[in-house]
Amino acid sequence: MGQTFRLFNSLTRGVEEFVARDPGRVTFYTCGPTVYDYAHIGNFRSFLVADVARRWLESPLCTIRDEAGKEHEGPRTVAHVMNLTDVGHMTDDEAADGAGEDKMEAAAKRLLEAKKGGKLPPDAPKDFDPSNPHHIARFYEGAFLEDARLLGLKVAGEKDGDARVMPRATEHVREMLAMVRGLLERGCAYVSPDRDAVYFDTQRFPEYGRLSGNTLDKVRAGAGGRVSDANQSGKRHPADFLLWKRDSSHVMKWDPGAPEMLGADAGALAGMVGYPGWHIECSAMAESSLSAMVPGFAHEVDLHSGGEDNIFPHHECEIAQSRCAWGTERFARQWLHVRHLMVEGEKMSKSKGNFYTIRDLLGKGFDPAAIRLELIKTHYRSNANFTSQGLRDSQKMVERWRAFVDRGTEAGGDASLRENVSAEFVRSMSDDLNTAGAIGALNAWIGRVESPSREDAALLRELTGVLLDLGGAQADSGAGDETDALRVARDEARKAKNWAESDRLRDELVAMGYEVKDTAQGTVVTRRARL
Repeated sequence: MGQTFRLFNSLTRGVEEFVARDPGRVTFYTCGPTVYDYAHIGNFRSFLVADVARRWLESPLCTIRDEAGKEHEGPRTVAHVMNLTDVGHMTDDEAADGAGEDKMEAAAKRLLEAKKGGKLPPDAPKDFDPSNPHHIARFYEGAFLEDARLLGLKVAGEKDGDARVMPRATEHVREMLAMVRGLLERGCAYVSPDRDAVYFDTQRFPEYGRLSGNTLDKVRAGAGGRVSDANQSGKRHPADFLLWKRDSSHVMKWDPGAPEMLGADAGALAGMVGYPGWHIECSAMAESSLSAMVPGFAHEVDLHSGGEDNIFPHHECEIAQSRCAWGTERFARQWLHVRHLMVEGEKMSKSKGNFYTIRDLLGKGFDPAAIRLELIKTHYRSNANFTSQGLRDSQKMVERWRAFVDRGTEAGGDASLRENVSAEFVRSMSDDLNTAGAIGALNAWIGRVESPSREDAALLRELTGVLLDLGGAQADSGAGDETDALRVARDEARKAKNWAESDRLRDELVAMGYEVKDTAQGTVVTRRARL
């Protein structure tokens, strides 16, 4: 048996052996994007770390334990769900009471102003209505999925075949209402005296605050400024959080008494036309998707991930409402939280000119694999510093890895070196997803191999596959149809030893902003990256 996978658990604040209820089929839930704008590189760092965790769990090299302590080697299936929030996420992320404005409504106002100035997103469809939150959600959802697929997020690649892996909040309101009704019936929630909202009663859950440290006493004292005075009316305790908001004027609203919702079973929710709170969404969607995907799912997720900004209030509230709704001892066995991303040593900000989306970097000619590598190469529990030099270094590293694979055409190689790098890679990844150590082991091995073999190339593909999709140099180059004809023509000129034509075609590609390399497999064209 190999070294068992150990992971830092935010709930217990310690590195623990990863234990799954069913070691052959791990359940995993990731808090996904709110689709009201383009996702930036800080958002994607969290999503990419989750994808690396999934890939490692699926790897044949990953060993985990079951509840009885028995070791189980991979490969295994990971039932991974990432939600798409398209309603109910307030602009005040740190307020448990639902303060602020719905981000979808805020996006509508922003886009309406942009339309007046003729500055709508250039790729928006002709029938795009910036006042329609459903149009906004679908547009930015499509942009997110496009970026996510380019960066190799496996869950995004699976969405077309199984919509359950990326559920939309607006398509699971019935499940949210059913959960709210259940919490009301159990006495764990209450309707405010003015029937303006339904709140979770945190005093019915004494463990509230265990994940974040924001206990009920601290929240009552207004710790960290997390309690909005304007939203305390009708609440029994300052920490109580919104489950359902009555608001018939809201642009996205549902009637609990409608037949397609709870109908006649709406109970205390009858007549409360409105929308769900942010926190209830993930609990309901995790339950709905995973119970449909995994036979015998018992209301408990093996692994739950998100950015560190999700810890409070979002994940704290998820734990409270889920455990009270299902009567379980845990909502998730282990919690994985990713630290913030800095850019050039500073907090990312549009005003500072250091705010990047994935498409910003792709437009500057960077390889998707290089962007991904730059975002995952720092350990997830350290604040990462995204720099232009670091991104260029990551691009060179990816190119080096691909060149190593391309050169591995003959059988043989040093088997002992392959055994050593495999062992070092496993030790690093098993040690709390130490990606920096794993990458270091790969690069040290490559440096010792003068002439890679087919076996060396295959091993590098296998190991890097835990981190990213290495692909082929041309496949991931950022070059597309505009260069294909020229590349093919240049290969034909070289075969015919028509060097003048070969040089002319190379110069034409260079003038278009591409780098041209001659390899044993032919001409490789990559977009020249600039940042």
